[in-house]
Parts: sequence; structure tokens; C-alpha cells
Amino acid sequence: MDLILWRHAEAEPETPELSDENRRLTQKGQRQAQKMAYWLDSNLPESCRILVSPTVRTRETIAALDRKFKVLQELGPETSLEAALQAINWPLSKEPVMIVGHQPTLGLIAAKILHPAMQECAIRKGNVWWITQKAKEGEGLHTYLKAIMTPDLVVK
Repeated sequence: MDLILWRHAEAEPETPELSDENRRLTQKGQRQAQKMAYWLDSNLPESCRILVSPTVRTRETIAALDRKFKVLQELGPETSLEAALQAINWPLSKEPVMIVGHQPTLGLIAAKILHPAMQECAIRKGNVWWITQKAKEGEGLHTYLKAIMTPDLVVK
């Protein structure tokens, strides 16, 4: 199974007048989303199932990719690690899955899968972490970090 974790791009700060759920991407965040969408479009398998948090900033981030996606309440900013893993069907999904979501949830998922002794990984805004599992003959499944991509590394 391939699991792609995409943290939403830079968003405007929360204020008393602006709730966390309604924060929009900044201009920098829009550029980050466009760059990562360009990279992802050339690398994501067509069969990839894309699951997105219901917040405005995550939906604006995924909009740059222009692929079908499903919004899941279970991937919102306050979700638990267990609820997120259940929503993505880790590790049983037969198809690649990409989550567009938030810290700390994405970092908790990465730590749990890659290095269970760690509490959390820090996934920066706009970055993508690509985790994969491969079967090795006679050894079972191996999980490893296939790629970490940041908008700054994308040449468009």
C-alpha cells in the first residue's frame, strides 16, 4: 500500500473573527499548492484514492490538483490517530491513498507507521510524505519512506 500524506499549504491565521475551519490559503499557500499539485500529478497513480479534511484550507490545497477527492469529517483538525487510520483503511487498502490534512494528525500517522517508538513527526505546511509497503520474498512486508517533497524543490 502507498500512503501519501499532504499537509495543507500555508493558511491565514485564526482570529476571533475567523474560525479555524474557515481559514483560507495565503498567496504563498496557493503557490505551494500549485507546485505540489504539479509534482503529484506527474507521480500519483491514477487509481489513487484522495481523502481530504473538511476545512477550507485543505479543500483549497487539493483543488490545485484537479482530481476527484472525497471530504471526510474523520480527517478534520481534531481527529484522533485511530479514527484517521480507520478512515484510510491502513494497512489493508488495495489502492494507493492520499490524505490532505493537518498536523499533528499527519505527523502522528507517519510516526506510527515508520517508527512506532516516536511520538510524532513534524510535517511542514505544503509538504508531501510518501510512505510505501512492499513485500519482500520470504520476509513479509517492509514499510519505508519513499519520498519527502517540499514545494521549494519543485521546478515548474
